[in-house]
Amino acid sequence: MSERTLKAIVAGRVQGVFYRASVKQVAEQLGISGYAKNLANGEVEVEATGQDLKLIKFTEFLEQGPSKAEVEKVSWDYIQTKQFNGFEVQ
Repeated sequence: MSERTLKAIVAGRVQGVFYRASVKQVAEQLGISGYAKNLANGEVEVEATGQDLKLIKFTEFLEQGPSKAEVEKVSWDYIQTKQFNGFEVQ
């Protein structure tokens, strides 16, 4: 199975609520590599590489987040496939 990369921008109360750490944990459980980082405008940017079915499960988590997060919107699309070494919180 081939891998794809998606890029997501997550808006809402997603900083200071362990959102990136939770995303990293789920990514590692699913075998997804990439990163999650805070943006200056209060959003979180995520790039993730993995198999399609795993990426679908991953985006479902991005839309929920951890219990203290309040995700308002997730905008994502597939981008040119990238290779990452594990999953990082930046």
